[in-house]
Amino acid sequence: MSEERLSWWKCALCGYTLQAESPPKTCPGCNEKCAFVDATCYTPECGGPGQIDPKVNPRA
Repeated sequence: MSEERLSWWKCALCGYTLQAESPPKTCPGCNEKCAFVDATCYTPECGGPGQIDPKVNPRA
């Protein structure tokens, strides 16, 4: 699968970010079962598909 079709996922606990079809059950960064938010950019302002949206900050 093309990397542009994969979503960016950010751990709501530690902020670890990874690109995958779906978020993992356990975060590779903190080894906890965490909620993940979709941090994929969907607009040209942040670079478009395949990029991370810098406005996504689940720990804010």
